[in-house]
Amino acid sequence: MESFSSLLARVRACTICEENLPEGPRPVLQLHPKARILIAGQAPGRKVHQSGVPFDDASGNRLREWLGVTREEFYEPEKIAILPMGFCFPGTGKSGDLPPRSECADAWREQLLEQLSDVEVTVVLGQYAQAYHFGEAASSVTALVKSWRTYWPQMIPLPHPSPRNNRWLHQNPWFETEVLPALQLRVSEVLAE
Repeated sequence: MESFSSLLARVRACTICEENLPEGPRPVLQLHPKARILIAGQAPGRKVHQSGVPFDDASGNRLREWLGVTREEFYEPEKIAILPMGFCFPGTGKSGDLPPRSECADAWREQLLEQLSDVEVTVVLGQYAQAYHFGEAASSVTALVKSWRTYWPQMIPLPHPSPRNNRWLHQNPWFETEVLPALQLRVSEVLAE
């Protein structure tokens, strides 16, 4: 098996979908083989593409709040791995960012996941990551998130933390009262080990 550092270097230099990226390739991810928590996301937005830092935006602020971690803890690769379905900003469509490019998952996801043997909990954000990790059970984000106990404590499906989901959060108050306290306790336990 290829070394972790060699694989990560190849991923960071990836240009396989360069011609389809309006702002060019800039793979954004955070990994270390010792990571205990995996954040399976969708794709970086424009702001994250520009900074090169995963979740360096309003979505990241909300996600850190949901997890109950500081910004410093969140950016420690030996604690938290961040592996989106698409590594580069896919561009903007009529109603927001385009879906993640499928080339990333096809080319890299399995190889990278194999490197993460210490992960104890996987947080799966949004419909694209959920489709990959949960298959047919991911036909509805709301239904999947409501069934979170089915996958607990190894995996937890969450809506995407984007401000665009404020309406969903308002319509589903059980998420903040039931899911988030359990998630925060689990994250705290895993990071304390």
